[in-house]
Amino acid sequence: MATIEVKVPQLSESVSEATLLQWKKKPGEAVQRDEILVELETDKVTLEVPCPDNGVLAQIVKPDGAIVHADEVIAVVDTDAKAAAAPAATPAPAPAPAPAAAPAAAPAAASAAPTVAAATGGGASASAKADFDVIVIGSGPGGYIAAIRAAQLGKTVACIEEWKDEAGKPRLGGTCLNVGCIPSKALLASSEHFEHAQHGMADHGVQIKGVSLDLTQMIRRKAAIVDKFTGGVEFLFRKNKVTWIKGHGKFKGRAADGVVTVEASDGSDTKPYTARNVIIATGSKARHLPGVPVDNKIVSDNEGALSFDSVPKKLAVIGAGVVGLELGSVWRRLGAEVTILEALPAFLGAVDDAIAKEAAKVFKKQGLTIHLGVNIGEVKTKPKGVTIAYKDQAGAEQKLEADRLIVSIGRVPNTDNLGLDAVGLSADARGFIPVDDNCRTAVPGIYAIGDVVRGPMLAHKAEDEGVMVAEVIDGQKPHIDYNCIPWVIYTEPEIAWVGKTEAQLKAEGREYRTGQFPMQANGRAMGMGRPDGFIKMIADAKTDELLGVHIIAANASDLIAEGVVALEFKAASEDIGMICHPHPSLSEVMREAALAVQKRALNM
Repeated sequence: MATIEVKVPQLSESVSEATLLQWKKKPGEAVQRDEILVELETDKVTLEVPCPDNGVLAQIVKPDGAIVHADEVIAVVDTDAKAAAAPAATPAPAPAPAPAAAPAAAPAAASAAPTVAAATGGGASASAKADFDVIVIGSGPGGYIAAIRAAQLGKTVACIEEWKDEAGKPRLGGTCLNVGCIPSKALLASSEHFEHAQHGMADHGVQIKGVSLDLTQMIRRKAAIVDKFTGGVEFLFRKNKVTWIKGHGKFKGRAADGVVTVEASDGSDTKPYTARNVIIATGSKARHLPGVPVDNKIVSDNEGALSFDSVPKKLAVIGAGVVGLELGSVWRRLGAEVTILEALPAFLGAVDDAIAKEAAKVFKKQGLTIHLGVNIGEVKTKPKGVTIAYKDQAGAEQKLEADRLIVSIGRVPNTDNLGLDAVGLSADARGFIPVDDNCRTAVPGIYAIGDVVRGPMLAHKAEDEGVMVAEVIDGQKPHIDYNCIPWVIYTEPEIAWVGKTEAQLKAEGREYRTGQFPMQANGRAMGMGRPDGFIKMIADAKTDELLGVHIIAANASDLIAEGVVALEFKAASEDIGMICHPHPSLSEVMREAALAVQKRALNM
C-alpha cells in the first residue's frame, strides 16, 4: 500500500496551534486531490486542509476537536486505491482551484474560467492555452493582494518574486514588508517606548531609573516582526493556491492570441511561464544622490537606516519628506543629534498649511533641526563620518559634519530590466508605466499598479489597485476615487490627511468653511499624556460636503479612516457631527472638528 500523509499546513508565525474541526470524510471513503478534508480554526483564521492526492482516506490520526500544530500528521491517504476510488469520489461543496504548487496543472483548471471574464478584462480568451490565468510580477502590498484577489475570483495565479534577505532566503512582501512600512513602524514604536521610559513616565507616578538601550534586541525584534509578516504572505499564498515562482520576472513576448510569456530567472535557473493576463507590481527603490555611493554604513538609504549597529552621535538626513522625518525621529529618540536638510523652501508642502506649521513647531520642540531651501553641494565620506557642503536659504556656504547620513530624496519606479519592449510597452521619462483609470497599459491583458504608475507611492493605494485590476480581469467594473486615498506620516504626533487642502481649494476657486478642534481639550488625549495637535475639517460653504480632513495627533493613522469613509460617501460635516462618538476617546475630536465647521463645537 502506497500512502501519503496529510499534515497541518504552516500556521502564521504568531499562531502556534489550531483546533481541528469536523472531518468531512470517513476512513475508507474515496478522496480526490484538493478536496477539502477538514477545517482548522485558530484565533485568527479558519484554514482548509486539502487532500494531497487521489485515493482512499486510510486513517484519521487526529479526531474532531483535537489541538494540532504545524506539520503534524492528522491523516493518511492510500494512493494505490486512487484509480478505483476516483470515479466514486464526491466533490467537496466548495472545491478549491487547481493546485497552485503545480504549474503544469494550471492550464486545465484555467480552461474552466468564464470566457466573458477574459474578454471583458482585455486579456487572452479562456480558450487560449496558458499556464495561468494571471501572473503577477512582484509580491509587495499591491502584488500579493492582486494575486490573492484574483485567486479568490477563481483564477489560476502565479506571483514572481526575486527578493532575498541578507541570508539569501527568498522572501515575499517586497520593500514594504521587508525594508519599508513594517520594519520602520516597528522601530518607531520601539524608539517611542524608549523615549517614554526616559521622559514620559514620571508624570504618571512611575519612576524609572537606569533606562538603557539594547539596540541589538530592538533590531532583533524588528526582524522577528518582518519574519512573521513575510511568512504570513507565504501562508496566504498557500491558502489561496497562489503559486510563488522565485526569481526575477521579465517579459519575453506576447503571442497573437494575447498569451504573454514571462521568464523567471533565479541565478542560472531560467524558466518561461505563460499567462492570459499579467500584472506589473514591481514597486520602487530609493532615489540616490548623483555621485554619492550608498554603502548603508556611513551613507544609507531607507534600508540601511533601519539596521544601524549603533546610535550615531550626529546624524544628517537629506530630505524632509515622509521617510526622512520618520527615520530622523527614530534615531533622535534613541539619542542622536539629528539635522535634516530640505531643498524645498516650504516644510511639508503637500500638507495643509495649518498642519505643516504645527508639525514644524512640535518637531523643533522635540529637538529636530530642519533647514529648508538648501542647495546640496559636495558630500565627502570618510571611514568614520561624512561632510555635507550646502548653501542655506540665504545663499551662504555651510558645512555639516555627521557620523552618518540618511539620503531620503524620494523613490523611483522599478521598471528597468522588465523587458517591456518585448511586449510593446515602454516607461515614460521618469520610469513610470502609463495606464488608464483601471490600470490598463497600452497592451491588452497587461496591467500595472502601485509605485510603477501615476499617483502617490503608498502601499494602501497599491493594494486598492491590485484588487481593482483583479476584478477588472474578472469582468467586473470597480472604481477607485484617488481623492479618497489617505496619507500618513508616522511621526509623533502622527500626521494624516485625506481630500483637499485649503490651498488646493483656493486654487480651484471653491468656497469653503473650516472647523478645527485641539487635542488638548480632549479628555482621552490628556489622560494619555499626548495632547499635541488638532483635527481640522474643510467643507463646501454651500452644500457642507466634506472636502478634506487633516490631522496632527496621536493615532492620526487610525482616526483618518473615519474621514475616508465620510469622503467616499460624500458626507457633510454635519453628518459626522450628528454621529455619536464614544466618550472618552480621541475620536470625539473628529466630531468636535465637524461641529466647529458649523461654529458649534460643544467642548470649547
